[in-house]
This record gives sequence, structure tokens and C-alpha cells, in this order.
Amino acid sequence: MVPGARTPAASVLRGLVAVVGAAVLCFSGAAEARVLLTLDDFGAVGDGIANDTQAFVDAWTAACGSEEQAVLAVPVAKAYRIWPVQLSGPCKKKLKLLIAGTIVAPASPDEWAGRDPMKWLYIYGVDGLSVSGGGTIDGVGQEWWARSCKRKKTQPCNTRPPPRALHFEECRGVSVQGVTLQNGPQFHLSFTRCVDVKANFLRVVAPADSPNTDGIHLNDSSRIQITDNLISTGDDCVSMVGNCSDVRVRDISCGPGHGISIGSLGKNRTTDRVENVRVDTCLLTNTTNGVRIKSWQGGMGSARDLRFESIMMKNVSNPIIIDQYYCDQPTPCANQTKAVEVRKLEFVDVRGTSATAQAIKIACSDTVPCTELELRNVNLTVVGGGAATASCYRASGKAVGVVVPASCLANGDP
Repeated sequence: MVPGARTPAASVLRGLVAVVGAAVLCFSGAAEARVLLTLDDFGAVGDGIANDTQAFVDAWTAACGSEEQAVLAVPVAKAYRIWPVQLSGPCKKKLKLLIAGTIVAPASPDEWAGRDPMKWLYIYGVDGLSVSGGGTIDGVGQEWWARSCKRKKTQPCNTRPPPRALHFEECRGVSVQGVTLQNGPQFHLSFTRCVDVKANFLRVVAPADSPNTDGIHLNDSSRIQITDNLISTGDDCVSMVGNCSDVRVRDISCGPGHGISIGSLGKNRTTDRVENVRVDTCLLTNTTNGVRIKSWQGGMGSARDLRFESIMMKNVSNPIIIDQYYCDQPTPCANQTKAVEVRKLEFVDVRGTSATAQAIKIACSDTVPCTELELRNVNLTVVGGGAATASCYRASGKAVGVVVPASCLANGDP
């Protein structure tokens, strides 16, 4: 029991049904005993105005420390305003966070004064956590976007990255499914140094002009499954940076936004490695890029063993793009000889319409060219009819089957 909290209306569930508002939880009699906790048990108001942060922390502490597997519920039809918070492990048992209602961020960036400006809901060192429930996580990012230098072109404007909405770090065996994440100040759902992650049946939404609002972002993470998600934001629907491996992205509806991206890699001369990534059965609509690999000059490492398959493009700018000269800064980037190696990439059954005349753009390094690329059964035309074009620089590989526009890859060494 947490000091100062009301006595929880918590019960050990052995083959019972627990009702939290309209949310119903069922557990079989043979299952391990579980304890149910709600934010209201710890004094939360849930009116969308009161600060319910301490109740959330107290409920988490009790659930994480429970000797029995706990279900921590955010009740339906209520909104809980939560200030920046860190929820840490390890927990004694696997934990379920059932979000049936809404978790809401503070509306003003000023509320982050004295706090880490890059964190809102920050979960660290927790293994076996499951997040579900059909509810909503609302980052209330409108004022963050308005102050961003990417939108506000006069001083003062904010150059520092805003907080990530739901951020996991150093976690294993995490599942996030069946919730809505909306209006994140920056990334909506992100994983850093995490292993064995599932992000499924999610709805991730923000305005098309909201800066840096990636849907799902991976950094230094492996064994990831991202499937059956609807993502419509102002930046990448899915992005991965650092050292990521064994990633499966499947059945994604993406758009608007910036497409699905590997990178950016190699910024500030870092060594990044992304490998064994499969992206398939995705619909991209009205995005500013399609499937993209982007890296900075001067970086090191590699992007290899990547396969993009069964991708449908509708009115997509730059449907296929490899850019080893990526530069996202106000001043031009200096030419450098080192580069992240791009090798063993496949684009298979990619079809649809391009919003730009150039549907395929592959721009690789003079010193570290792209090799072992394959275009197989690609059919991209310009919106409204007409032939699209392809451009390749320092790129080699092969075309298999019918490839439209005609492949520009060099055979053998570029």
C-alpha cells in the first residue's frame, strides 16, 4: 500500500470477470492470479483538468511491486492529465497497462520547465509490459509545433527537440497494441535499446504539417514486429536509426507523412548499422516520400539486407529513394569521403502512382557506392498518366521482370 493513497479496490482475480467502466477483463481459472488496480483507486480525478500524475505514479509503484501479475487500468470515459513522468522497472511480475480512457499531456511547453524536455511518458527498464485497452494517449503537441523553428520562421523559436509521447528505453518483451496515439509533440511511439517488441493494431494520427511527429521510431533496437497499423502524421510513419536489426514492418496504412524510412544514419560521423529489415504489404498515400534510405556524408557503418515488398503507392512523391547525401540543416553540408555502406537491397512488387516525375532516385557515394541492389517487378507511373523517370548515381545491381520506369542500375561495379 502506498502511503497517502486510498485503499485500492483491488482484488485477486481467479477465473473472475472484472469490469472497469465499460472495459471487461476475463481471465481463465487456470491462469496465474492477477490483481487489478485503477488510477481512481489512488485518488485520480480523471476530469482532464486536475493533475493526476501522483496518482499514476502511485498506481504504477503498487502494480510494479505486486507479488501477483497486475493489471493497471486507466478507466474508460475519463481523461487523466499527466505531467512528465518516468515509470521504471524492474517489476516483480509481468505488468499490463490497460488504457481504456484517455491520458492527456499538459497543453503548454512551459510545464516542462525544470524537467527533461524530451520526455513525457517515459518507461525505463521494464520487461514483459503489455499496453492495450482501446483508449487514447494524447500528446497535445499543438503549442510545441507552433514554437518549432521548422514551422515558426521568426525568432524566438524552439530548436530543441520536443518530448516524445510514449518512449520505452532498455525494455524487453514489450507489446503495445489496440490504442490510439495522437498529436505527439515529437515521436508518438519510440523504442531505444529495446528487444522483442510488438507494436500492433495502433492508430497514430497528427496533422500533416506537424514537425517531427514520427509514428513509430526505433533506435538501437532488435527483434521488432510492427504490424496492422494506421499511421497518419507529419513525419515518417516508421523510422529506424542507430543499430537496428531483425525488424518486420507489415500491413501498414501510411499517409500523409514522410513515408517509411531507414535513417537518417551516420549523423555527426557516427557508426550505424541497420540490417535484416523486411517491409511488406503496405499502402502509402499522399506521402512526401515512399520507402527511403537516408544517410549523412561522413558517417560509417551499413544499411544491408533490406527488403521492401508488395508496396502500393498512391500519389507519393519520391516513391523509391536512396540518398547518401542527406542534409537536414539550414546550412549546406560539407562534402566528405566516408559514408554509410548501402548493400543488398531489394524492391519487389512496388507499384502505383508518383506525384513527382522522378519515381526512383538513387544517389550514392563516390567512395562508398551502393551495391547489390535489385528492382523486381516495379511499376510506377506519374499521377494522371505519363511515364515516370529513374535516376541512379554510383549504384549497381540488377532489374528482374518488368521494371517501370526502366532500371538505371549499373551492372556490376558502378
